Amino acid sequence: MSVKISIIGAGSAVFSLRLIIDLCLTPNLEGSTISFMDINEERLDAIHRLCQRYADEVGNRLVLEKTTNRRESLAGADFVINTALAAGHERLRAGWEVARKHGYRMGGSLHIMHDEAFWINFYQFKLFDSVIQDVLDVCPDAWYLQVDNPVLAGITYLGRKYPQAKIVGLCHGFRVVYRIADVLGLDHEHLTYQIPGVNHFVWLTHLYHKGENVLPLLDKWIENEASQYWKTGKMSDYLGPKAVDLYKRFGVFPIGDTCHPGGGSWPYWYHTDDETDQHWHEAPMNYYEEEFDKLARRIAYIKQVTEDTSARVAHAFPPKLSGEVMVPMIEAIACDIPRVLVSNIPNAGDFVPGVPRHFAVEIPTLVSKRGIQGIKTDGLPGPLTAYILRDRVAPIEVELEAYETGRKELLLQLILMDPYTCSEQQARALLDEVLALPFHEAMREHYG
Repeated sequence: MSVKISIIGAGSAVFSLRLIIDLCLTPNLEGSTISFMDINEERLDAIHRLCQRYADEVGNRLVLEKTTNRRESLAGADFVINTALAAGHERLRAGWEVARKHGYRMGGSLHIMHDEAFWINFYQFKLFDSVIQDVLDVCPDAWYLQVDNPVLAGITYLGRKYPQAKIVGLCHGFRVVYRIADVLGLDHEHLTYQIPGVNHFVWLTHLYHKGENVLPLLDKWIENEASQYWKTGKMSDYLGPKAVDLYKRFGVFPIGDTCHPGGGSWPYWYHTDDETDQHWHEAPMNYYEEEFDKLARRIAYIKQVTEDTSARVAHAFPPKLSGEVMVPMIEAIACDIPRVLVSNIPNAGDFVPGVPRHFAVEIPTLVSKRGIQGIKTDGLPGPLTAYILRDRVAPIEVELEAYETGRKELLLQLILMDPYTCSEQQARALLDEVLALPFHEAMREHYG
């Protein structure tokens, strides 16, 4: 079935190429129109050429368009994928340097020493607002898929402000369940699971393979093999000592970015100093430096392939499904192929008990022509629900009210909620210095 997909922020070469590969491997969507939109014309032209070469090589009849005009890209769209980052990594890292100087460190500092820092989220909220307003004006029946951070705060905010919009947030962190399966020697095809929570705070509560409970196997692996795995494994591993310790404490296993640097390394008590980091085999700052380096190398390689017109793109990037949710979701809706997919949607149906109904949750959803229907889960143990309310819901509520009202004092309250804040003086110094950075004129004006 032919549909139109608008990609906002398509200049992200890694993301766009991966999406095109998935589309080329989905025969039901052959002939679809993909509109690449980015404000950086040079990057836009490059990724458009590369993806066109790929589609031509594999013989797929995708229609690939490009434009720097967002409304032009949205015209006639059935699906809108927002992957844009309004404030780049250089702004993120500049704020981190300020924060580190004032005594903040990675590990539980979810709105400061994390890629969802409040000074980055500000620009993302403004972008989300403008994109959704254009979607509702130009293609009101389109599904809006948000894949860039902050997914949790973003879907919560948009779900409240634009209840008429078809919105969903997507994150691939839940796929770490398949890493557990690999460690235990289980095939993916016969795996079923339940991983409820909120984005970057989700927990494996049920895991079955061919109908058999897998958790006893996981317990045996922890007892007999985990220590050897940790000796040969990398720092900040999804199945590292910290994740296992949390599993022992709460009886459910932290999945994906829940206690990983990608999700802010909750909770802080495993990261209070370098010695504690080392004890738990953690290195969140090193993780981010490696991620930035890996991204730079990946972009450089894509650029090399792009410039070598004699090279076959499909040889450099073999046709293999990425495992991302976007294309399976689009196919399920457009072609009415019912699938259960992990999504972020408002908790209107009390899908995760204990989380406010007007707050976003990450849950299994039934996706088909009827749309995206939440599936009620068994929820989480009481203490973890309490931590959701304290560490995820409360700060985001303060952050969103600060953004909507423009009150600088509420940003200060957000910083005071950080586990590394020791005094109001420290919090004010951080806030003032971050706002004083030369590229935050819009933010200074907003918070007057």
